[in-house]
Formats: sequence, C-alpha cells, structure tokens
Amino acid sequence: MSAPKVLISDKLDPQAAEIFKKNGVEVDVIPGLSKEELFDIIDKYDGLVIRSATKATEKIIKQAKNLKVIGRAGIGVDNVDIPAASAKGIIVMNTPFGNSITTAEHAITLLLAVARQIPLANASTHASKWEKSRFMGVEVTGKTLGIIGCGNIGGIVADRALGLKMKVIAFDPFLTEDRAIELGIEKVDFDALLSRIDFLSLHTPLTDKTRNIIDATALNKMKKGVRIINCARGGLIDEVALKAALEAGHVAGAALDVYAVEPAKENALFGMDNVICTPHLGASTTEAQVNVALQVAEQMSDYLINGAVTNALNSPSVTAEEAPRLKPFIKLAESLGSFAGQLTENAIKSIRIEYEGDVADMNIKALTSAAVTGVLRPLMQDVNMVSAPIIAAQHGMKIEEVIRSQEGVYENYIRLTIETDVQTRSVAGTVFSDGKLRLIQVKGVNMDAELTEHMLYVINEDKAGFIGALGSVLGENSVNIANFNLGRVEEGGEAISLIAIDAHASDEVIAQIAAIEQVTQVKSLQF
Repeated sequence: MSAPKVLISDKLDPQAAEIFKKNGVEVDVIPGLSKEELFDIIDKYDGLVIRSATKATEKIIKQAKNLKVIGRAGIGVDNVDIPAASAKGIIVMNTPFGNSITTAEHAITLLLAVARQIPLANASTHASKWEKSRFMGVEVTGKTLGIIGCGNIGGIVADRALGLKMKVIAFDPFLTEDRAIELGIEKVDFDALLSRIDFLSLHTPLTDKTRNIIDATALNKMKKGVRIINCARGGLIDEVALKAALEAGHVAGAALDVYAVEPAKENALFGMDNVICTPHLGASTTEAQVNVALQVAEQMSDYLINGAVTNALNSPSVTAEEAPRLKPFIKLAESLGSFAGQLTENAIKSIRIEYEGDVADMNIKALTSAAVTGVLRPLMQDVNMVSAPIIAAQHGMKIEEVIRSQEGVYENYIRLTIETDVQTRSVAGTVFSDGKLRLIQVKGVNMDAELTEHMLYVINEDKAGFIGALGSVLGENSVNIANFNLGRVEEGGEAISLIAIDAHASDEVIAQIAAIEQVTQVKSLQF
C-alpha cells in the first residue's frame, strides 16, 4: 500500500512537513495556490493542511476524490465548508488551544496601547514633533476590566489583568461562581458589566446571540471614557455605532484586531486618532505558529496512519471498530445535550450523564463528549467533541458519569441532568431497534417522542382548550405538525408538549403560542 499524501497549501512552519515525513506521510508544500490550481491537483491528496488563506469550498471538496482529512492550523474554520466535507466523509480537524496565550497577550498589549495612545504618540515623535502634553493617558492600575466570554483565552486575560492590579469582572453564561472565585474575578450580568467598566475586552465566539453584542444600546449603558478591545471575532461590535460613540467622546478609545469584513481594506473606524487597528494578529507569534503547525501535523499523521481522530469538528473521537455500534448513541447523547442546552439560560454548575443497560458498556467517554458538545453548542459554534469537556472544565462545570446495568423496561437509555444556579433539568432518551432516537422523559414526565429536526417545547397548564388553541395558531401560520406528544404528572397540573413540525417556527409564531392563556413557556428547538 502506498503512503498517504498530504498537501500543505498555506505558509506553515517547516517543522510540520518534517513531522509528516517522520510518520511515513508524503508531503508537498505548495503555498499560494490559486483556487483553480488547487482544484486541478486536490484529487491527488489524502490530506489538506491549511491556515486561513486556502478556501476549502464545496467545489474543491467535491473534486477531492481521495481526500480523507482537512487540518486547520489554528482555531477558525470559516474557510472550510464543513457540511460538504461531512457529506463526503472528510474529517475536519483544528488546533483549538495552540493560540490561547498569544491571543490573550495581544489583547493585553492593545489594552495598554490604547490606555497610553502609543501608536499615535509614536507616529508624532517619528514626525519630529514633541507633543508631550497632547498624549495624556490613563493608568490601568485600579481600573475595572470587563471581560465578555471568560473561557480559555478570557481566563488568561483575566489572570494577566489581575497582575496589572486591575479589578476584573466578567459576563459569561457558562461561568460558574466557583470558577469565578478560582480566577479571582467577579461574575456579573451583562448590564452590570456595562455600567461598571473602564475597559472592555471581548473573548466570546461569534454566534447569532453574540453578533453585535456591543451595539448602540450597549455603548450608551457604559460610562463616559470607556476603552474597548476586541481580539476575538469581527461582528461582535457594531462598528458604525462604535464610531459614533468615539466621535461623541463617549468612548475614549478602541483597539481592534478583528473586523466584520476581512481582509479589512476599508472600515468605518480606519483613520480615527483614538482607534488602534491591527490586521488580525492575535495568533501571530513565532511560538503560536510553531505550536499549531506541530499539532496539526501530529493529528493528521495519527489519523492517516492509525485512524485516530483528534480535535475533529465533525466527527467523534472513536476507533474504527466501535464506530458502527456507537454512532446512534453519539447522536442521542448530543441531541439530549442540545435539548437541555437550548432550554438553559443560566450558568451551568454540573452536567450528569447516566448510562443504563448495553450503552453502559460502550465508549462512554465519546458519548459524554457528545452530550457536553450538545449542551455548549447553542452558544459556542466552535465547540467540538474534543474541546467541549475542556471548555466545560474551564467554566467550572462538573461532569459526572454514572453507569449501571439494566433496571427498567428499556434495554438501554441515557439520562442527562443539568444543574444551574436556579434549577435542575433532566432529559432521557433511548435508541429503538429501528435506529430512531426517542425522548422518553423530560423533567420527570414520561414521554415517547421521536427527535426530529424542528420541534416545539411547550409547558402549559393542563386545562381544556390548550391543544385546540395551539393547533389554531400553527394552522393559521401554515406550520404543519408531524407528531404531537403530551405528558403530565397529574391531572390539572403542569404538562409538557413536544411537537415535531415540518419547518422552523418564526419568532412571530412563538410569540403567538406564548400568548395562549394556558402556556407558561415555549421554545423552538432545532436538532
């Protein structure tokens, strides 16, 4: 059998190629390929190593007849069509933790630079001016730094800021009180953070919930003279609103490494004296580039030679032998996690996963990773089955696994329980002999509901007229019901409805359901 062959199509530390060769993998290093050139040669390779320049589009992936793995030396995979890769059975890997220290240090660097107007003072002095009185800065000692997103990178920034004798407060739905105490910071809600900060540093993923999290409304809640740093993701800040706040003098300064549109050749903030801009340098240190290059080469070699899957965004870390039996249970575990995660709005203290029956003898590590991934993914798009347990631990979540032999009527089942600061929520499911996933219990209420792509979760008072009113709302909005499941603890008490629908329900439909007299809660779920 011929050795697997890998293409490195972006600039990467030369040690990566040496690692491939040492592990018995042939490697071609051809950076700077055009998309047409890449299309012409991609079918020769079993692996593709990229950074941010190469675009692994659907067209490229369809042409890649022999491609088995795409490795991204770094975190972001916006340049990879993951659904297209998954459809062809191509593993997509990244190196999620190789850039953490470097990115955190860049954020601290920008914080200090914006506090003392370093770039502008430097340019002035180089221009033979001596404008000492013009560049009056502020100390960071004793000032309050607000961090939005206190995971791996945010936690490092907090540690460095505490070393500068700053007070650090953080807003993060996943941050527990215990983890905040361990970091030496204060956990606060979003509005409290905005009202108290002197500096703001963003370290949260870009999701539908975090897009433009710093908009005109948020900026107006900050006190005058605040300074803002973003080394996380473009799109977290409404750049037009930030410009207006800077021009009005409400925001004293900003330092940005990321932008809504990149490469950023034009931007509303460019040219402003009180704005520092760097070209996405968060990961640009020698050490970080070496780390991610070595990691991606080792991971891809291990997969191509031994079949081991590490840091995959679209595949669980399981062996080839156990994959067929484990696959439906991985889907069940992730779906149960997603079910609970989509309904959870408070900081999670613990996640307990119980395995009963045959499933207890399987690779529960992969199942637990899948369950935790499902819980976290509604707020963290970059989370995968490898990084999920690490991210959970960084946020102070305790993960507990319980295994037991069959005790009930089901040959196997998984129960997931989430404990937050305000409540405990559990959901259980099983895999039927036909391979379909079933929810068998929600909040202690027995159910028998097939998990489908689009569902409605409704808690209502068990009173006459509810089903008719719900059906009318859905019918009037042309939302077709595929299945309807209703459970209750006792007559006249609280009831839970799980409705499988053929398409996603709009916000307007959800609002109309919420207005039904008997309804106390309604959520649109997607799996």
